[in-house]
Amino acid sequence: MKALLIIFVFCTGMFAQLVERDAHYRLQAEDKVDVQYRLTPEFNSTAAVQPDGYASLPLVGEVKLAGLTLAEAAAVIRDKANVRLNEPEVSVLLKDYVKPFFVVAGEIAKPGRVEVHGPVSLVEAIALSGGFKDSARRHQVILLRKTSADLAEVKVFNLKKLMTAARIQEDVPVRPGDMLIIPRNNFSKVEPYIRIAESGFYALSQKFL
Repeated sequence: MKALLIIFVFCTGMFAQLVERDAHYRLQAEDKVDVQYRLTPEFNSTAAVQPDGYASLPLVGEVKLAGLTLAEAAAVIRDKANVRLNEPEVSVLLKDYVKPFFVVAGEIAKPGRVEVHGPVSLVEAIALSGGFKDSARRHQVILLRKTSADLAEVKVFNLKKLMTAARIQEDVPVRPGDMLIIPRNNFSKVEPYIRIAESGFYALSQKFL
Protein backbone atom coordinates (compact mmCIF):
# COMPACT_ATOMS: atom_id res chain seq x y z
CA MET A 1 0.00 0.00 0.00
CA LYS A 2 1.43 3.34 -1.04
CA ALA A 3 2.03 5.88 1.68
CA LEU A 4 0.24 9.20 1.30
CA LEU A 5 1.95 12.38 2.43
CA ILE A 6 0.14 15.70 2.34
CA ILE A 7 1.96 18.66 3.79
CA PHE A 8 -0.17 21.66 4.68
CA VAL A 9 1.49 25.06 4.71
CA PHE A 10 -0.07 27.70 6.96
CA CYS A 11 0.93 31.21 5.96
CA THR A 12 0.81 33.47 9.03
CA GLY A 13 2.52 36.86 9.25
CA MET A 14 5.13 38.25 6.98
CA PHE A 15 7.77 35.95 5.51
CA ALA A 16 11.43 36.98 5.60
CA GLN A 17 12.77 38.65 2.46
CA LEU A 18 14.28 36.42 -0.19
CA VAL A 19 18.05 36.27 -0.21
CA GLU A 20 19.52 38.90 -2.50
CA ARG A 21 21.24 37.69 -5.62
CA ASP A 22 24.90 38.66 -5.94
CA ALA A 23 24.96 39.93 -2.35
CA HIS A 24 28.23 40.28 -0.45
CA TYR A 25 29.35 37.20 1.45
CA ARG A 26 28.03 36.99 5.00
CA LEU A 27 30.02 35.30 7.72
CA GLN A 28 28.83 32.03 9.21
CA ALA A 29 29.91 29.49 11.79
CA GLU A 30 33.31 27.86 11.12
CA ASP A 31 34.55 30.79 9.02
CA LYS A 32 37.95 32.25 9.96
CA VAL A 33 38.79 35.95 9.73
CA ASP A 34 41.90 38.10 10.04
CA VAL A 35 41.25 41.27 12.04
CA GLN A 36 43.83 43.97 11.38
CA TYR A 37 44.40 47.34 13.07
CA ARG A 38 46.40 49.60 10.76
CA LEU A 39 47.87 51.84 13.47
CA THR A 40 48.09 49.29 16.29
CA PRO A 41 49.13 45.98 14.68
CA GLU A 42 49.86 44.46 18.09
CA PHE A 43 46.11 43.82 18.32
CA ASN A 44 45.93 41.98 15.00
CA SER A 45 44.49 38.50 15.32
CA THR A 46 42.92 35.55 13.55
CA ALA A 47 39.66 34.19 14.93
CA ALA A 48 37.08 31.55 14.10
CA VAL A 49 33.36 32.20 14.14
CA GLN A 50 31.95 29.83 16.73
CA PRO A 51 28.71 27.82 16.33
CA ASP A 52 26.84 30.51 18.29
CA GLY A 53 27.98 33.16 15.80
CA TYR A 54 30.48 34.89 18.10
CA ALA A 55 34.24 35.31 17.69
CA SER A 56 36.63 35.97 20.57
CA LEU A 57 39.11 38.77 19.83
CA PRO A 58 41.89 40.50 21.75
CA LEU A 59 41.03 43.98 22.97
CA VAL A 60 37.28 43.74 22.33
CA GLY A 61 36.35 40.29 23.63
CA GLU A 62 33.41 38.40 22.12
CA VAL A 63 31.76 39.92 19.06
CA LYS A 64 28.74 38.59 17.14
CA LEU A 65 29.95 38.25 13.52
CA ALA A 66 27.68 35.61 11.99
CA GLY A 67 25.34 37.11 9.39
CA LEU A 68 27.53 40.18 8.81
CA THR A 69 29.46 41.17 5.69
CA LEU A 70 33.18 41.83 6.12
CA ALA A 71 32.55 45.59 6.05
CA GLU A 72 29.82 45.28 8.68
CA ALA A 73 32.06 43.09 10.86
CA ALA A 74 34.85 45.68 10.64
CA ALA A 75 32.41 48.42 11.69
CA VAL A 76 31.18 46.43 14.71
CA ILE A 77 34.73 45.65 15.85
CA ARG A 78 35.79 49.25 15.30
CA ASP A 79 32.92 50.52 17.47
CA LYS A 80 33.91 48.20 20.32
CA ALA A 81 37.63 48.94 19.95
CA ASN A 82 36.91 52.67 20.02
CA VAL A 83 36.31 52.36 23.77
CA ARG A 84 40.04 51.80 24.28
CA LEU A 85 41.59 53.18 21.09
CA ASN A 86 41.21 56.60 19.48
CA GLU A 87 39.32 56.13 16.20
CA PRO A 88 41.01 52.86 15.21
CA GLU A 89 41.24 51.81 11.57
CA VAL A 90 40.03 48.21 11.38
CA SER A 91 39.82 45.83 8.45
CA VAL A 92 38.44 42.29 8.41
CA LEU A 93 39.69 39.78 5.84
CA LEU A 94 38.21 36.37 5.13
CA LYS A 95 40.92 33.79 5.83
CA ASP A 96 38.90 30.62 5.42
CA TYR A 97 35.22 29.88 4.89
CA VAL A 98 32.73 27.05 4.75
CA LYS A 99 32.89 25.70 1.21
CA PRO A 100 29.60 25.73 -0.73
CA PHE A 101 27.84 22.39 -0.50
CA PHE A 102 24.57 20.55 -0.98
CA VAL A 103 23.28 17.59 1.03
CA VAL A 104 22.06 14.21 -0.19
CA ALA A 105 20.00 12.09 2.21
CA GLY A 106 18.04 8.87 2.14
CA GLU A 107 18.50 5.78 -0.01
CA ILE A 108 21.89 6.72 -1.45
CA ALA A 109 25.26 4.99 -1.12
CA LYS A 110 27.11 7.93 0.47
CA PRO A 111 24.68 10.33 2.16
CA GLY A 112 25.95 13.63 3.51
CA ARG A 113 27.51 16.88 2.34
CA VAL A 114 28.91 17.24 -1.17
CA GLU A 115 31.16 20.25 -1.72
CA VAL A 116 30.47 22.28 -4.84
CA HIS A 117 33.52 23.00 -7.01
CA GLY A 118 31.66 23.92 -10.17
CA PRO A 119 28.35 23.35 -11.92
CA VAL A 120 26.66 20.14 -10.78
CA SER A 121 23.48 18.66 -12.22
CA LEU A 122 20.95 16.45 -10.47
CA VAL A 123 22.21 13.30 -12.18
CA GLU A 124 25.82 14.23 -11.38
CA ALA A 125 24.88 14.82 -7.73
CA ILE A 126 23.57 11.27 -7.49
CA ALA A 127 26.79 9.95 -9.05
CA LEU A 128 28.96 12.00 -6.64
CA SER A 129 27.03 10.43 -3.76
CA GLY A 130 27.80 6.90 -4.89
CA GLY A 131 24.56 6.14 -6.72
CA PHE A 132 21.18 4.84 -5.59
CA LYS A 133 20.65 1.97 -3.19
CA ASP A 134 18.49 -0.86 -4.50
CA SER A 135 15.73 0.35 -2.15
CA ALA A 136 15.66 3.88 -3.63
CA ARG A 137 12.48 5.32 -5.11
CA ARG A 138 14.24 6.60 -8.24
CA HIS A 139 11.20 8.13 -9.88
CA GLN A 140 10.43 10.41 -6.92
CA VAL A 141 13.65 12.17 -5.93
CA ILE A 142 12.85 15.26 -3.87
CA LEU A 143 14.72 18.56 -4.11
CA LEU A 144 14.37 21.01 -1.21
CA ARG A 145 15.53 24.56 -1.92
CA LYS A 146 15.33 27.28 0.70
CA THR A 147 13.58 30.38 -0.63
CA SER A 148 13.28 32.36 2.59
CA ALA A 149 13.92 32.02 6.31
CA ASP A 150 10.57 30.22 6.67
CA LEU A 151 9.91 28.37 3.44
CA ALA A 152 11.51 25.76 1.22
CA GLU A 153 10.50 25.03 -2.37
CA VAL A 154 9.80 21.35 -3.05
CA LYS A 155 10.31 19.73 -6.44
CA VAL A 156 10.00 16.07 -7.39
CA PHE A 157 12.08 14.58 -10.22
CA ASN A 158 11.89 11.26 -12.02
CA LEU A 159 15.55 10.25 -12.08
CA LYS A 160 14.69 6.96 -13.71
CA LYS A 161 13.72 8.92 -16.82
CA LEU A 162 16.37 11.64 -16.50
CA MET A 163 19.10 9.00 -16.57
CA THR A 164 18.17 7.94 -20.08
CA ALA A 165 19.72 9.19 -23.33
CA ALA A 166 16.35 10.55 -24.45
CA ARG A 167 15.80 12.71 -21.33
CA ILE A 168 19.28 13.58 -20.05
CA GLN A 169 19.04 17.02 -21.68
CA GLU A 170 16.27 17.81 -19.17
CA ASP A 171 18.70 17.43 -16.25
CA VAL A 172 18.64 20.43 -13.86
CA PRO A 173 21.39 22.17 -11.83
CA VAL A 174 21.81 21.67 -8.11
CA ARG A 175 22.63 24.81 -6.13
CA PRO A 176 24.69 25.24 -2.95
CA GLY A 177 22.38 24.88 0.05
CA ASP A 178 20.02 22.44 -1.69
CA MET A 179 19.02 19.14 -0.12
CA LEU A 180 18.27 16.07 -2.23
CA ILE A 181 16.16 13.37 -0.61
CA ILE A 182 15.96 9.87 -2.05
CA PRO A 183 12.99 8.24 -0.29
CA ARG A 184 12.04 4.63 0.16
CA ASN A 185 8.31 5.37 0.29
CA ASN A 186 6.10 6.56 -2.54
CA PHE A 187 4.48 10.00 -2.15
CA SER A 188 1.29 10.64 -4.07
CA LYS A 189 1.28 14.38 -3.31
CA VAL A 190 3.87 16.91 -2.20
CA GLU A 191 3.06 20.57 -1.76
CA PRO A 192 5.25 22.99 -3.78
CA TYR A 193 6.35 24.87 -0.65
CA ILE A 194 6.75 23.72 2.94
CA ARG A 195 7.58 25.52 6.15
CA ILE A 196 11.09 24.98 7.47
CA ALA A 197 11.26 23.60 10.99
CA GLU A 198 13.30 25.48 13.58
CA SER A 199 15.81 22.63 13.58
CA GLY A 200 16.41 23.13 9.85
CA PHE A 201 16.58 21.05 6.70
CA TYR A 202 17.74 17.84 8.39
CA ALA A 203 14.65 17.59 10.59
CA LEU A 204 12.48 18.53 7.63
CA SER A 205 14.00 15.77 5.50
CA GLN A 206 12.84 13.12 7.97
CA LYS A 207 9.26 13.73 6.83
CA PHE A 208 10.17 12.21 3.48
CA LEU A 209 12.22 9.23 4.65
